[in-house]
Amino acid sequence: MVLVLWSQRVAQAFTSTASRAAPLVRPAALASSVMLRRPLSATKAPEETKTNAGSAETPQNLPDMDEIVSLCKRRGIIFPSSDIYNGYAGFFDYGPLGVELKKNLKDAWWKHFVTQREDVVGLDSSIIHNPTTWKSSGHLDGFSDPMVDCKETKLRFRADQIFFSPVVLEEDSSIVGYVCVQEANDEDMVKEATKQANVILQEKDMKGTKIKAFQFREVVEATEEEMSQIPSPASGKPTLTMPRDFNLMFETKVGATVDSDNVAYLRPETAQGIFINFKNVLGTSRQKIPFGIAQMGKAFRNEITPRNFIFRSREFEQMEVEYFIPPGDDVWPEYHQKWIDASKEFLSDVVGLREDLMGWDVHKGDKLAHYAQACTDVTFKFPFGEQELMGIAARGNYDLTQHTEGSGKNLEYYDEQTKERYIPHCIEPSLGVDRLMLAVICSAYAEDEVGGEKRSLLKFNPRIAPIKAAIFPLLKNKEQLVGVARDLFKQLSQRYNVMYDAAGAIGRRYRRADEVGIPFCITVDFETIEDNAGVTIRDRDSTEQIRLPIDEVIPYLSKAIDGY
Repeated sequence: MVLVLWSQRVAQAFTSTASRAAPLVRPAALASSVMLRRPLSATKAPEETKTNAGSAETPQNLPDMDEIVSLCKRRGIIFPSSDIYNGYAGFFDYGPLGVELKKNLKDAWWKHFVTQREDVVGLDSSIIHNPTTWKSSGHLDGFSDPMVDCKETKLRFRADQIFFSPVVLEEDSSIVGYVCVQEANDEDMVKEATKQANVILQEKDMKGTKIKAFQFREVVEATEEEMSQIPSPASGKPTLTMPRDFNLMFETKVGATVDSDNVAYLRPETAQGIFINFKNVLGTSRQKIPFGIAQMGKAFRNEITPRNFIFRSREFEQMEVEYFIPPGDDVWPEYHQKWIDASKEFLSDVVGLREDLMGWDVHKGDKLAHYAQACTDVTFKFPFGEQELMGIAARGNYDLTQHTEGSGKNLEYYDEQTKERYIPHCIEPSLGVDRLMLAVICSAYAEDEVGGEKRSLLKFNPRIAPIKAAIFPLLKNKEQLVGVARDLFKQLSQRYNVMYDAAGAIGRRYRRADEVGIPFCITVDFETIEDNAGVTIRDRDSTEQIRLPIDEVIPYLSKAIDGY
């Protein structure tokens, strides 16, 4: 789990008494879990870099999640699934704008990592595999999260997403109770813990007594004695069960009969579909190692507590490459770095994420999977804290080895140049479509003032904007204006997703277009039809306008959107 990096600035702001938030101190036991961070503009992953918790500047213009959720529903980007039945936790539907944005992100990823590379080919495997797949991969036995239940409310929580701390008096270091908060950003966790500490002190007639810094630990680390005193986030009383494992895979039945032989699983990741098709692709694609197999598609995880909008949901899409390479400790670091660089280029240059919101998390020690040689995550500063966005892992040959043993099929590769046989190792860049979409929306959200009037807008990179241009006739009741605008709309719609809008004042139409991230507004006015002066094209971000002949509009947009 990615832990929140605690800020000294926040800690210093809440000191002295329990009526103010106690400073937050990271206990020494968790020091190895603190994320190593560095701006994404760095060329190499900063394995040697030490993080100073007080050095990171707070990003500017970050919206809160309420603004993001409201905007997404109001403008048809994302809806709660089964909305008319009060929703269904952990599932979401993508509206007219959302489905276009999602498609553009997937198309951009596929173009960057598959179409434009000679050494990567595509695959679309089934969602349900032979159940033995998951036994071999280790998912049946080890794909679980620790959970706790509230015995009073029957609500369930991930034990590694709720944190507890003793309330310790500054005077004599005695413990007067415990607080328990759910994972959030630094300040919100401190505030919630302080509220609970104030209640504890008030009940003991100790209001205003100074307390020491909160020593937060995950509930999964609590002893039985501590669990008997830790309050549940749901009931406020010590009603939590001890942590236990909960398998995240969705079960289903295949076939007409209902018995244990028919049990199957919805895939929890897309990677295993690639590994079990390694020989098929190798034998039909004429690729030679090093080469990659790319796949995007749905995955399902029965999350204990889906939260933070589409960041952690039960149904999601993944985009992954398994890039197969020769074995050897001197081989994988170079390829791992190349995929880190390619991932950085995609996120910053193609998608257009703000670099001040991105960082690195280099996995070390206990954070590194037992089979992995290395793993570097790209992190993103969401409104609810800094979290993993994309992972680039050196997975070794674990997966192909497991499937060789589980299937009895030989998955070795014969290198014609070296005359060697070996099970290839692989580098895996993995990115969630839904998390990327949330990061794109947060990164694009902006507020500014134009002509004394405030506006909110989404500054999507034109390449991934759901609507590329809006075409406006200056007046909707002038046949000549409407005719030219309609003709232009038909031309542009052959190449791009564009919008025609004739309703309301032109300024209001601009604002509507800005809010949903349309990069260009094209207006047909009287100079267009009377003086053959072309149309005006307004830029969303600068609000500046230029006039171009109609036959130059497509070349202009092609350059601005596609880069050529």
